[in-house]
Amino acid sequence: MPDPVSVPADGTPCFYRPQTAPESVLILKPSSLGDVVHTLPAVAALKRHWPETRFRWLVNPEWAPLLEGNPCLEEILLFPRASFRGPLGPLKLVSWARDFGRHASADLVLDFQCLLRSAWIGKCCRKKAFFGLSDAREGARFFYDDTAPVHSGQHAVDRYLTLAKAVGSPVTSPLVWPLPEAPLPAGFSITEPFIVLHPFSRGRGKSMTAPEIDTLCRELAPWRVVVLGRSQEAVPTLRHVDNWLNRTSLGELIAIMRAASWVISVDSGPMHIAAALSPRLLSLHTWSDPQRVGPYDPKAWVWQRGVIFQRGTPAQTVPAGDPAAAAAWVKTQL
Repeated sequence: MPDPVSVPADGTPCFYRPQTAPESVLILKPSSLGDVVHTLPAVAALKRHWPETRFRWLVNPEWAPLLEGNPCLEEILLFPRASFRGPLGPLKLVSWARDFGRHASADLVLDFQCLLRSAWIGKCCRKKAFFGLSDAREGARFFYDDTAPVHSGQHAVDRYLTLAKAVGSPVTSPLVWPLPEAPLPAGFSITEPFIVLHPFSRGRGKSMTAPEIDTLCRELAPWRVVVLGRSQEAVPTLRHVDNWLNRTSLGELIAIMRAASWVISVDSGPMHIAAALSPRLLSLHTWSDPQRVGPYDPKAWVWQRGVIFQRGTPAQTVPAGDPAAAAAWVKTQL
């Protein structure tokens, strides 16, 4: 393995600088939706650094559409996570990873997931070098040749960029977020401007309540409000509210967000998609830390504990103590 050769200006140690670009790189980041989005700029930087290298990405099937058409990837590989559930799951994973490694081996393997299962897969696929992050869990770091130094206070995007820098890739602004260009769903009209509302999250305590959704929708009138996401909860039946819950694919959700005048979303994977597309976003946070998991764009907005602020300037706040006040503020931005 190459010895460390340099330290970039930001202090990130560079521990991998081959004499020639690697022929192949395998990216391990199977899930989740938001984490896959967070990894996109790091992989884009790597591809820009090694344009002739063959890049492949191992991802859960449900998130694979997020990578479709990605110009940085030569191949998308599916990780059959559901096949490894139950008491025999770990044994099945060990066998699967060995078989997978026979046809998906790569000169350089980068583990952005940093769990025991991804580390085992990477070990089976490693030809020359295998790297991960310093805070890898479940003993994963013992499988790596080296780790990129990260800390708990970093935003997820910066953590993954650190790994790209550590293998010698420059990272320049603006970051590249190669999200798919899918068509709008059949029957969806863009003849009038609209605001997207994504009110539900799988994370505990992150979703909006029914009264909050109702208040927000009413206060946003007369603007058209398009409700997106996955949930069996009811949304207000109002003339200006367009309910698209459970009616879009991942690509169609991206297309609608791309066409929106503004997006209001709880802390969730789709919120990070919206942040990658535009700073015209208000991210609703309850207990989660927006400095670590909020919208990465410093020009995007956060609503937490009764105030609205930009992640890049958290000291400058706008009072907005309830959904009605937040809706009124959004309307001033349109």
